[in-house]
Amino acid sequence: MTDSASSGRKSAKKVYYPSNHFSQRACIKSFSEYQKLYSSSIRNPEKFWKAQASILNWFKPFTAVFQQKKKPFCKWFAGGKLNASYNCIDRHIALRGDKKAIIWQGEPEEDVKVLTYTELLQEVCKFAHVLRKFGVRKGDRVCIYLPMIPEIAISMLACARIGAIHAVVFGGFSAQALAKRINDSGAKLLVTADGSFRRGKIVELKEAADEALLQCKHVKRVVVVKRAGNKIRMKRGRDVWWHQEMEKKGVGNFIEPILMDAEDTLFLLYTSGTTGMPKGMEHTTGGYLVYAALTMKYIFDLREEDVYFCTADIGWITGHSYIVYGPLCNGATVVMYEGAPDAPDPGRFWKIVEKFKVSIFYTAPTVIRALAKEGEQWPRGHELSSLRLLGTVGEPINPESWRWYFNNIGKGKCPIVDTWWQTETGGILISPLPGAVPLKPGSATVPFFGIEPEILREDGKKAKAGEGGYLAIKKPWPGIARTIWKNPKRYVETYFSKFNGKYLTGDGAMVDEDGYYWITGRIDDVIKVSGHRIGTAEVESALVSYPGVAEAAVVPVPHPIKGEAIYAFVVLKKGKIGDDELKLKLIEHVKKEIGAIAKPEAIQFAEGLPKTRSGKIMRRVLKAIASGSAEVGDVSTMADAGVVEELKNGASFVQG
Repeated sequence: MTDSASSGRKSAKKVYYPSNHFSQRACIKSFSEYQKLYSSSIRNPEKFWKAQASILNWFKPFTAVFQQKKKPFCKWFAGGKLNASYNCIDRHIALRGDKKAIIWQGEPEEDVKVLTYTELLQEVCKFAHVLRKFGVRKGDRVCIYLPMIPEIAISMLACARIGAIHAVVFGGFSAQALAKRINDSGAKLLVTADGSFRRGKIVELKEAADEALLQCKHVKRVVVVKRAGNKIRMKRGRDVWWHQEMEKKGVGNFIEPILMDAEDTLFLLYTSGTTGMPKGMEHTTGGYLVYAALTMKYIFDLREEDVYFCTADIGWITGHSYIVYGPLCNGATVVMYEGAPDAPDPGRFWKIVEKFKVSIFYTAPTVIRALAKEGEQWPRGHELSSLRLLGTVGEPINPESWRWYFNNIGKGKCPIVDTWWQTETGGILISPLPGAVPLKPGSATVPFFGIEPEILREDGKKAKAGEGGYLAIKKPWPGIARTIWKNPKRYVETYFSKFNGKYLTGDGAMVDEDGYYWITGRIDDVIKVSGHRIGTAEVESALVSYPGVAEAAVVPVPHPIKGEAIYAFVVLKKGKIGDDELKLKLIEHVKKEIGAIAKPEAIQFAEGLPKTRSGKIMRRVLKAIASGSAEVGDVSTMADAGVVEELKNGASFVQG
């Protein structure tokens, strides 16, 4: 158990119970009801998931709930036929055709667009026609590099409708990062935009896409959304405008959704790993959609009249599962926002809540910390009485921020669902059910149905209550990623090799005396900056690619707003001088290679790095030095122990 987890538990003694009013109207109304359902999901998982799969419309029933001929690979709902686009749109038309599906707020206040379910169906079908026209067929990959505008959801659902596999790339990633993902996925078509707005400035997306495509010769067509109106270059024979293609003859308002097998791939989503190449996690149609829809319904206690606002970007898994697929599958009204949380001022999110009468608000602890720092006057200046449920995602939330959120945004009446999950899991694995589970600030509380977590020691034995260890999951669930795209060997080695076939999450955790789970942070070489996973190897590769850099190592350090920040140790080649100018150049280089989210918060030049006699960098030592700790632990295996004092002296200068 880490110190932060320990202090979090000590300061979270007060338990917050759901009100009787909330529980009486909730999907799951009591802890005993949760326990009964959870127990049945563990004792007889196939019976449980067979019943829960009815949350979707199936064109053809599945013949087997679960199959696993060769561990860890598995199948869910084998033989079943369905379509994700149909389940998210068509099946709602009869009862909810005029209901708002997406309410979009652009960064400029006047930019608002509303799509009903009927209108969304028409837009999705029209773009599906466009994709077909350009030769996209079932199994082809389409890369989507868009800002937070309605076209990103339309593109995803259009791909799903015709069986194409979408690979969404976060619009904050650089040209180099985009190129890596396009090439790995083998995408034949790219959807992008001229630009997007961020804090009043235009982000040049098309320019980055053009640079990336210099390395991606197999992309034959680029569809460009006109969003920012900035001047761009259109390559003849390759680039076309979205709006022009959507208006052409032959682009009808309907196209039949194709039958997809439950195990057909729905999308790829890339996540940082312990090597420089991001992992393309492969999610399938049936299991993923059942799990996203079910967790959305129960964890967010979704009601027909709710207006739901998730502040994530669709370029991340949170946006996939809890802006697009989960909410729309349940027929919800979803608010999408393009801009920053503090543009034009720190009250922007609360203004959106007031403007659209949002009832469910889901954001990251990073956002809460940043907005809490700005003061209570911002939420006080807006009418937030429409809110009935709050949520957090992306990283553990410290108890102080939890209480600020509960008291200042929820006014002491809104339960907070502190959700833990990952790109690889497809949906939420540990979270309170708001009408049933008492809350402890800082704890993700209890596992969702069908999920069997374990806290394991290094030797694989189960940890005691209060003892920290590796968080692992014993058995598969429907939403688990089936493999890493084109790399099943890496999938097995990364997630299932350490603990005899159990899923290794890469997070540390502990369980308290009440059976509540406390997430203590990453234990692998991944840093969470503002809830975004950044692979240390990818940042190190970017630094070493700069002329004059011989070696680099990056570690996380605590950050009051971001949760964690990147601290880089850089060893230069002989004759090179490390100064402030070079630091700025290295930061800009990392931004260019990966994106602004990966830039180091601090760079320390060093003569050497602490290594074992076999040449392995001792990252725990670097982490202790970067964090300002006086103790660096056992250094008996270090090749040159004198490096530590040199680094400590340099670190104190940087920190000062």
